Order: sequence, then structure tokens, then C-alpha cells
Amino acid sequence: MQHDIIDVAIVEDESELAALHAELIRKHPRLRLVGIASSLAEAQTLLNEKHPQLVLLDNYLPDGKGITLLNTPNLNLANCSVIFVTAASDMDTCSQAIRNGAFDYILKPVSWKRLSQSLERFVQFHEQQRVWKIVDQQNVDSLYQLQAKNYRLDNGSKGIEEKTLERVKALFQEEPERFFSVDDVVTETGLSKTTTRRYLEHSVEAGLLKVEMLYGKIGHPRRLYRRAHES
Repeated sequence: MQHDIIDVAIVEDESELAALHAELIRKHPRLRLVGIASSLAEAQTLLNEKHPQLVLLDNYLPDGKGITLLNTPNLNLANCSVIFVTAASDMDTCSQAIRNGAFDYILKPVSWKRLSQSLERFVQFHEQQRVWKIVDQQNVDSLYQLQAKNYRLDNGSKGIEEKTLERVKALFQEEPERFFSVDDVVTETGLSKTTTRRYLEHSVEAGLLKVEMLYGKIGHPRRLYRRAHES
């Protein structure tokens, strides 16, 4: 059976995080990245021109709040779904997103594994909608389960090589109190930025590292990584 390719747009003004999202999308055989917007105005243009089927949406943008996009004709006419990826932890924003049909709501700092799971659920959700023209109760229940938060992927370490992981771990063992940026790890290990991001996020998920956000310039926090202390 031939599967549809799902067009995805990213609306995120934090460049490092947008790059992380983009890598996840590019790695998935069913997803295609059609553009990245760093402001509300750019997002509206992107929706107009590319008509994506899924948007990874931040709420706090330089020129307004991403949640306002949920009520725009561009989103509704394109039959586009939304996964919120945001620091907005207030209940009003969260409940508004749910009421307006957001597929998922993920809080920053973002879990690589959590976002991967959400994207995989959406792909399956999209496929079932395409295949099932008429539904019975079992079909409906299945669709709602795909949108539930307890869906799990079996393999959280896919594409992780032990030697490369040990290389990254050694860096943090040598300086356990230091916070490293992605660029710092690239410089110290010689790995590519894409590979570095993947191994850092895997290490966070495995409890080896912790991530913190450094807020310097407004709207552009940086992800910093440090060795997680054993309790």
C-alpha cells in the first residue's frame, strides 16, 4: 500500500530547538518539512503558501501568541493539525489548545523522545483517517487512543552507537559541573551538530544528563546540558 507523505511546518523562534524539530521530521520517512517560521507573520505566510497538514507550534513568538493561529482560516481550510511545543504552562492556554483541537501539547524544555512519540502517533492517526471511510465504535476508540498520552515506542535508542555515546558521556564525566551547549560538545568531540543533538537528547532521556534553558536575549533561550547527579 502506498502511504501519503505528510507536510509539516515548524513555528519556533528558538533556532536550536527549531533545528531539533527539523531533524526529527527529516528522519521520519512519512514526514516532509515544508518550512520554518520564527514569527507569527512568517507562520501565516507559510500556512498560506505551503498548506501543511501538521504544524509544530510555539506559543510565545516575537510578534504575538501562536495559539491565535488556531482560529485563522488558513489553518482551518487546510485541515491542518497542531502539536503545541511551548513554555506556556498556564491552564488557560492549555485548555484553549485542547478545546481548539490541538493534537498534542508538549511543554518545554522539550523531551526528544516525547516529541518523537507524538509525531509517530500523528502519522498513525493520519493513516487511519485516510483508510477508514466509515467508522464503527472500535475504529473511533482506536483514533482516540492514538491521541492519548500513554502511547509508547518500543525502541528509544534507535540509531545510538555505544562508542559514540561513550565519547559524549566521557566529556561530561571529565567536567561534571560544567554546562555545555551543543556547539561546545561539537568542538570537544568533533561530531556533527546533528549527531551531537541526537546523542545529547538521548542522554537526557536516559537520565545521564539534564537540560536547562539559559534565557539571554528575550525569546531566544539556549539549551545547556550538564551531567545528572546520582541521587
